[in-house]
Amino acid sequence: MFQVAGIQMRPIMNNVEANLKRGINYIYKAVEQQEVDLIVFPEMWTTGYHLSRETFLALGESRYGQTVSTIREEAKKVNTAIICPFIEKTEMDDLYISAAVIDNEGELRGIVRKSVLWGRENNIFKPGNIEYPVFDIKAGKIGILMCYEMEFPETSRLLALEGAEVIVCPSVWSIAASRRWDIQLPARSLDNTVFVFGINTVGNNSCGKSKLVSPLGDILIEASDTEEEIITHIIDKEVLLWAREEVPYLDDFKDKLTPGGINKIKCPVI
Repeated sequence: MFQVAGIQMRPIMNNVEANLKRGINYIYKAVEQQEVDLIVFPEMWTTGYHLSRETFLALGESRYGQTVSTIREEAKKVNTAIICPFIEKTEMDDLYISAAVIDNEGELRGIVRKSVLWGRENNIFKPGNIEYPVFDIKAGKIGILMCYEMEFPETSRLLALEGAEVIVCPSVWSIAASRRWDIQLPARSLDNTVFVFGINTVGNNSCGKSKLVSPLGDILIEASDTEEEIITHIIDKEVLLWAREEVPYLDDFKDKLTPGGINKIKCPVI
Protein backbone atom coordinates (compact mmCIF):
# COMPACT_ATOMS: atom_id res chain seq x y z
CA MET A 1 0.00 0.00 0.00
CA PHE A 2 1.09 3.57 -0.59
CA GLN A 3 -0.37 7.02 -0.08
CA VAL A 4 -0.92 9.50 -2.90
CA ALA A 5 -1.72 13.20 -2.75
CA GLY A 6 -3.02 15.41 -5.53
CA ILE A 7 -2.73 19.19 -5.40
CA GLN A 8 -5.66 20.87 -7.15
CA MET A 9 -4.55 24.46 -7.71
CA ARG A 10 -5.82 27.67 -9.25
CA PRO A 11 -2.70 28.95 -11.02
CA ILE A 12 -1.88 32.65 -10.93
CA MET A 13 -1.50 33.55 -14.59
CA ASN A 14 2.00 34.42 -15.79
CA ASN A 15 3.64 34.16 -12.34
CA VAL A 16 5.94 31.17 -11.95
CA GLU A 17 7.53 32.50 -8.76
CA ALA A 18 4.22 32.87 -6.94
CA ASN A 19 2.86 29.53 -8.10
CA LEU A 20 6.07 27.71 -7.20
CA LYS A 21 6.00 29.22 -3.71
CA ARG A 22 2.38 28.19 -3.26
CA GLY A 23 3.10 24.72 -4.60
CA ILE A 24 5.87 24.20 -2.03
CA ASN A 25 3.47 25.21 0.73
CA TYR A 26 1.01 22.63 -0.56
CA ILE A 27 3.71 19.95 -0.51
CA TYR A 28 4.27 20.56 3.20
CA LYS A 29 0.55 20.64 3.93
CA ALA A 30 0.19 17.28 2.16
CA VAL A 31 2.86 15.60 4.29
CA GLU A 32 2.43 17.37 7.62
CA GLN A 33 0.04 14.82 9.16
CA GLN A 34 0.87 11.65 7.25
CA GLU A 35 3.53 9.97 5.20
CA VAL A 36 2.92 10.46 1.48
CA ASP A 37 4.63 8.40 -1.20
CA LEU A 38 3.57 10.32 -4.31
CA ILE A 39 2.46 13.91 -4.91
CA VAL A 40 1.00 15.01 -8.25
CA PHE A 41 0.64 18.59 -9.48
CA PRO A 42 -1.72 19.57 -12.33
CA GLU A 43 -0.70 20.50 -15.83
CA MET A 44 0.63 24.09 -16.24
CA TRP A 45 0.35 24.74 -12.51
CA THR A 46 3.26 27.21 -12.53
CA THR A 47 2.12 29.34 -15.48
CA GLY A 48 -1.60 29.06 -16.09
CA TYR A 49 -3.08 27.94 -19.41
CA HIS A 50 -4.54 30.92 -21.26
CA LEU A 51 -1.33 32.62 -22.37
CA SER A 52 0.26 33.52 -25.69
CA ARG A 53 3.19 31.71 -27.28
CA GLU A 54 5.38 34.73 -26.56
CA THR A 55 4.48 34.55 -22.86
CA PHE A 56 5.10 30.82 -22.71
CA LEU A 57 8.49 31.38 -24.37
CA ALA A 58 9.33 33.86 -21.63
CA LEU A 59 8.22 31.43 -18.91
CA GLY A 60 9.59 28.21 -20.38
CA GLU A 61 12.49 26.40 -18.69
CA SER A 62 14.82 23.51 -19.31
CA ARG A 63 14.59 20.32 -17.28
CA TYR A 64 17.42 21.79 -15.19
CA GLY A 65 15.63 25.09 -14.61
CA GLN A 66 14.16 26.65 -11.51
CA THR A 67 10.90 24.69 -11.31
CA VAL A 68 12.27 21.17 -11.67
CA SER A 69 15.40 21.91 -9.60
CA THR A 70 13.34 23.40 -6.76
CA ILE A 71 10.84 20.54 -6.69
CA ARG A 72 13.70 18.01 -6.75
CA GLU A 73 15.07 19.61 -3.59
CA GLU A 74 11.66 19.54 -1.90
CA ALA A 75 11.04 15.90 -2.90
CA LYS A 76 14.28 14.90 -1.18
CA LYS A 77 13.44 16.91 1.94
CA VAL A 78 10.04 15.28 2.39
CA ASN A 79 11.11 11.83 1.05
CA THR A 80 8.27 11.81 -1.46
CA ALA A 81 8.14 11.22 -5.21
CA ILE A 82 6.61 14.12 -7.15
CA ILE A 83 5.14 14.44 -10.64
CA CYS A 84 5.95 18.02 -11.64
CA PRO A 85 4.49 19.34 -14.91
CA PHE A 86 6.27 22.36 -16.39
CA ILE A 87 6.62 24.30 -19.64
CA GLU A 88 9.79 22.97 -21.23
CA LYS A 89 11.81 25.20 -23.57
CA THR A 90 14.71 23.89 -25.62
CA GLU A 91 17.77 25.77 -26.85
CA MET A 92 15.99 26.06 -30.22
CA ASP A 93 12.98 27.73 -28.52
CA ASP A 94 10.77 24.70 -29.06
CA LEU A 95 8.10 24.46 -26.39
CA TYR A 96 6.68 21.28 -24.86
CA ILE A 97 4.07 20.57 -22.23
CA SER A 98 6.20 18.32 -20.06
CA ALA A 99 6.19 16.53 -16.74
CA ALA A 100 9.22 15.68 -14.63
CA VAL A 101 9.21 12.39 -12.72
CA ILE A 102 11.13 12.95 -9.50
CA ASP A 103 11.71 10.12 -7.04
CA ASN A 104 11.71 10.34 -3.24
CA GLU A 105 15.48 10.93 -3.19
CA GLY A 106 15.14 13.96 -5.45
CA GLU A 107 16.50 12.20 -8.52
CA LEU A 108 15.08 13.13 -11.91
CA ARG A 109 13.93 9.79 -13.29
CA GLY A 110 12.64 11.08 -16.60
CA ILE A 111 10.73 13.69 -18.58
CA VAL A 112 7.45 12.96 -20.35
CA ARG A 113 6.31 15.30 -23.12
CA LYS A 114 2.63 15.56 -24.03
CA SER A 115 2.21 13.72 -27.31
CA VAL A 116 -1.32 14.71 -28.34
CA LEU A 117 -2.11 18.42 -28.22
CA TRP A 118 -5.55 19.98 -27.87
CA GLY A 119 -6.81 22.84 -30.03
CA ARG A 120 -4.74 26.02 -29.72
CA GLU A 121 -1.92 24.08 -28.06
CA ASN A 122 -0.94 22.98 -31.58
CA ASN A 123 -0.11 26.61 -32.43
CA ILE A 124 2.15 27.03 -29.39
CA PHE A 125 3.79 23.73 -28.50
CA LYS A 126 5.43 20.81 -30.24
CA PRO A 127 4.04 17.32 -29.58
CA GLY A 128 6.29 14.86 -27.82
CA ASN A 129 7.06 11.45 -29.27
CA ILE A 130 4.43 8.72 -29.11
CA GLU A 131 6.10 7.18 -26.06
CA TYR A 132 4.40 6.10 -22.85
CA PRO A 133 7.05 4.85 -20.41
CA VAL A 134 6.36 3.30 -17.03
CA PHE A 135 8.47 4.53 -14.11
CA ASP A 136 9.16 2.04 -11.32
CA ILE A 137 9.54 4.23 -8.25
CA LYS A 138 9.00 3.77 -4.52
CA ALA A 139 5.29 4.49 -4.92
CA GLY A 140 4.82 1.81 -7.59
CA LYS A 141 4.80 1.50 -11.35
CA ILE A 142 3.59 4.86 -12.64
CA GLY A 143 2.55 6.02 -16.11
CA ILE A 144 1.68 9.57 -17.11
CA LEU A 145 -0.93 10.86 -19.55
CA MET A 146 -1.46 14.60 -19.70
CA CYS A 147 -4.99 15.89 -20.13
CA TYR A 148 -6.11 15.24 -23.75
CA GLU A 149 -3.92 12.11 -23.96
CA MET A 150 -6.35 10.45 -21.55
CA GLU A 151 -9.17 10.76 -24.08
CA PHE A 152 -7.69 8.05 -26.30
CA PRO A 153 -8.12 4.40 -25.23
CA GLU A 154 -4.84 3.36 -26.86
CA THR A 155 -2.55 5.46 -24.67
CA SER A 156 -3.68 3.97 -21.38
CA ARG A 157 -3.76 0.48 -22.91
CA LEU A 158 -0.09 0.79 -23.89
CA LEU A 159 0.79 1.82 -20.33
CA ALA A 160 -1.19 -1.06 -18.86
CA LEU A 161 0.53 -3.55 -21.15
CA GLU A 162 3.87 -2.15 -19.98
CA GLY A 163 2.91 -2.91 -16.38
CA ALA A 164 1.55 0.40 -15.09
CA GLU A 165 -0.30 0.11 -11.79
CA VAL A 166 -1.29 3.78 -11.59
CA ILE A 167 -1.82 6.24 -14.44
CA VAL A 168 -1.56 9.84 -13.30
CA CYS A 169 -3.24 12.49 -15.41
CA PRO A 170 -2.12 16.09 -14.75
CA SER A 171 -4.68 18.27 -16.51
CA VAL A 172 -6.20 21.61 -17.35
CA TRP A 173 -9.65 20.20 -18.12
CA SER A 174 -12.35 22.70 -19.00
CA ILE A 175 -15.80 23.17 -17.52
CA ALA A 176 -17.34 22.59 -20.95
CA ALA A 177 -15.68 19.16 -21.09
CA SER A 178 -16.36 18.17 -17.48
CA ARG A 179 -18.74 15.39 -18.52
CA ARG A 180 -15.91 13.79 -20.49
CA TRP A 181 -13.63 14.06 -17.42
CA ASP A 182 -16.24 12.21 -15.39
CA ILE A 183 -16.63 9.48 -18.02
CA GLN A 184 -13.18 8.94 -19.41
CA LEU A 185 -11.11 8.59 -16.25
CA PRO A 186 -13.29 5.77 -14.89
CA ALA A 187 -13.47 4.22 -18.38
CA ARG A 188 -9.69 4.16 -18.75
CA SER A 189 -9.27 2.67 -15.27
CA LEU A 190 -11.83 -0.07 -15.87
CA ASP A 191 -10.68 -0.84 -19.42
CA ASN A 192 -7.19 -1.52 -18.12
CA THR A 193 -7.80 -2.46 -14.47
CA VAL A 194 -5.45 0.26 -13.24
CA PHE A 195 -5.77 3.09 -10.75
CA VAL A 196 -6.21 6.47 -12.45
CA PHE A 197 -5.25 9.61 -10.53
CA GLY A 198 -6.46 12.69 -12.37
CA ILE A 199 -5.27 16.03 -10.96
CA ASN A 200 -6.85 19.08 -12.51
CA THR A 201 -6.56 22.82 -12.11
CA VAL A 202 -9.54 24.80 -10.85
CA GLY A 203 -10.80 28.26 -11.75
CA ASN A 204 -10.00 30.03 -15.03
CA ASN A 205 -12.57 27.82 -16.79
CA SER A 206 -11.18 24.54 -15.38
CA CYS A 207 -13.64 22.06 -13.89
CA GLY A 208 -11.57 20.82 -10.94
CA LYS A 209 -12.95 17.51 -9.63
CA SER A 210 -9.53 15.90 -9.26
CA LYS A 211 -10.12 12.24 -8.46
CA LEU A 212 -8.67 8.83 -7.76
CA VAL A 213 -10.42 6.00 -9.58
CA SER A 214 -10.16 2.32 -8.66
CA PRO A 215 -9.24 -0.44 -11.16
CA LEU A 216 -12.96 -1.23 -11.43
CA GLY A 217 -13.95 2.35 -12.23
CA ASP A 218 -15.16 3.42 -8.78
CA ILE A 219 -14.47 6.99 -7.60
CA LEU A 220 -12.47 6.64 -4.37
CA ILE A 221 -12.08 10.35 -3.68
CA GLU A 222 -12.98 13.51 -5.59
CA ALA A 223 -12.19 17.18 -5.06
CA SER A 224 -14.44 20.21 -5.37
CA ASP A 225 -15.26 21.69 -8.77
CA THR A 226 -14.55 25.24 -7.54
CA GLU A 227 -11.95 25.25 -4.75
CA GLU A 228 -8.25 24.60 -4.33
CA GLU A 229 -7.79 21.37 -2.45
CA ILE A 230 -5.41 18.54 -1.55
CA ILE A 231 -6.85 15.06 -1.96
CA THR A 232 -5.12 12.07 -0.38
CA HIS A 233 -5.89 8.37 -0.49
CA ILE A 234 -4.23 5.02 0.03
CA ILE A 235 -3.64 2.83 -3.01
CA ASP A 236 -3.76 -0.87 -2.17
CA LYS A 237 -2.05 -3.03 -4.77
CA GLU A 238 -4.00 -6.04 -3.54
CA VAL A 239 -7.11 -4.34 -4.91
CA LEU A 240 -5.45 -4.14 -8.30
CA LEU A 241 -4.59 -7.86 -8.25
CA TRP A 242 -8.12 -8.73 -7.18
CA ALA A 243 -9.63 -6.55 -9.91
CA ARG A 244 -7.52 -8.26 -12.56
CA GLU A 245 -8.71 -11.66 -11.38
CA GLU A 246 -12.32 -10.51 -11.41
CA VAL A 247 -12.10 -8.79 -14.79
CA PRO A 248 -9.23 -10.32 -16.85
CA TYR A 249 -9.28 -7.76 -19.66
CA LEU A 250 -5.50 -7.55 -19.97
CA ASP A 251 -4.93 -11.30 -20.08
CA ASP A 252 -7.66 -11.83 -22.62
CA PHE A 253 -6.48 -8.89 -24.71
CA LYS A 254 -2.95 -10.29 -24.90
CA ASP A 255 -4.13 -13.82 -25.59
CA LYS A 256 -6.99 -13.18 -27.97
CA LEU A 257 -7.14 -9.63 -29.31
CA THR A 258 -3.60 -8.54 -30.15
CA PRO A 259 -3.12 -8.56 -33.93
CA GLY A 260 -0.28 -10.93 -34.68
CA GLY A 261 -0.06 -12.21 -31.11
CA ILE A 262 1.50 -10.97 -27.91
CA ASN A 263 4.98 -10.76 -29.47
CA LYS A 264 3.70 -8.05 -31.80
CA ILE A 265 3.00 -5.62 -28.95
CA LYS A 266 5.47 -2.77 -29.28
CA CYS A 267 5.41 -0.32 -26.38
CA PRO A 268 8.18 2.32 -26.55
CA VAL A 269 10.02 3.06 -23.33
CA ILE A 270 12.81 5.42 -22.34
